Parts: sequence; C-alpha cells; structure tokens
Amino acid sequence: MKKILFTLVLFVFTSVNTIAQETVTWHTDMNKAFEIATNENKDLLLFFTGSDWCGWCIKLQNEVLKTPDFEKWAKDNVVLVELDFPRRTPQEATLKAQNYQMQKMFKVRGYPTVYFARPEKTSEGKKNLNTLGSTGYVRGGAEKWLEVANGIVKNN
Repeated sequence: MKKILFTLVLFVFTSVNTIAQETVTWHTDMNKAFEIATNENKDLLLFFTGSDWCGWCIKLQNEVLKTPDFEKWAKDNVVLVELDFPRRTPQEATLKAQNYQMQKMFKVRGYPTVYFARPEKTSEGKKNLNTLGSTGYVRGGAEKWLEVANGIVKNN
C-alpha cells in the first residue's frame, strides 16, 4: 500500500512539475512564428543556437531562457523561435535549410546569437523581418539579459 501511495504521489508531483515547465513555446517553423507574431502584434526573438555542442548556448538557456522571469517576459513581449545548428542531433532537411537561410539573412557568425525582429507583411503579401537589434550571452543572469532585451525591444 505504501508503495502504491508513494508511486501515486510521485506521479502527481512529476505531472505538476512538467506542466509548470511548459509555460512558453519555442517555434521552429519561421512561417508559423511569423503568422503568430503578426496576429498577436509581437516581435520575434530568433535564438540561433548549437544545442548539442555550444557551451555558451547551454549556459544562456540555463541562466536566462529557462527561468520564470524570462518566460513571463517572453509571453508578454515576443514570439520565440529556435534556429538550431546541432552537430550530433539529426534534423529534417527542410528545417536545416530554413535555419541556414535565416543564418545567412542575419549574418550570424557565432553562437549563441539572439536577434529581435519585427514581422511585416507588404501590400503585395510579401513577408519582411525588420531587425531591431541583437545580443548573445550576457553575464548576470535573467535580470541583466532582460535589461538588454528591453533596451532593444522597447526602444524600437
């Protein structure tokens, strides 16, 4: 009986913990993210990362992008897009092509790089991304990183 009760308590705790962690959505499809940002009148946060090899990318995620302060800020201000360049993790060819196209467009040379862009549809129906600014890893945790992000997003 104790074993069953312990298992039940562990299951409930794990379920609640998992739900609490799923507070923001990182999109990988630029077209979908563009549409969401346009409909919600938000900017895009483009996170260029090497998820399975880049130490500074992992550090940025742990110190900033996975924190409650960042998640709250992101929900209110941006649509999140992860543009990943893994070395060991397989990727679909279309995703890889999209990510390389975005890397070339924004002239990303190192990781992590975070660009902020404002989506815009022209009268002809073309999609534009107006660059607001960029950053990377900022020492000092979420508070310092968000100061930089707000300086970019709020001033444009």
